[in-house]
Amino acid sequence: MDKYKKLFKSFYYAFRGVFSTIKTERNMRIHLTCVAYMFSILSFTDWFTLSRLDWVMLVFASVLVIAAELFNTSIENAVDLLATGYNEFAKKAKDASSGAVLVCAIGAVAVGLFVLLQKEAFSKMFRYFTDNPLMFALFVLSLVPATLFIFFGFGKGEKNK
Repeated sequence: MDKYKKLFKSFYYAFRGVFSTIKTERNMRIHLTCVAYMFSILSFTDWFTLSRLDWVMLVFASVLVIAAELFNTSIENAVDLLATGYNEFAKKAKDASSGAVLVCAIGAVAVGLFVLLQKEAFSKMFRYFTDNPLMFALFVLSLVPATLFIFFGFGKGEKNK
């Protein structure tokens, strides 16, 4: 029974790390918001034609960016804990970890463009929103809470960059 307790505790700590990062890191909230919009549109509409491999690539690219942001946050926090005052090595470590996230994000955008750049899908989307202006208005209105989430999160975190 004790080994199960340790297992559940490890999951608890992992989820706590994810939610802490969401609460304190604006860039994580940007990534999550983009992923939520993308997968919502792909799941609830028939505008895009996606193969199983397309879905795998989109999920993998999204997960890679989220994981990179988690690693970046852990490296930045560890460096901040150890560095007192300005330190060139601390700066290089933090810049490199941020650069890793940037590389992953650029890669994810490239994957998204390769998979989702479908002229017919954008034509369907345009027709849908011109035929349903209320749905377009609701989509635009959804950007308000999304933007508030990005900039303010769930309330006051330890740091909001």
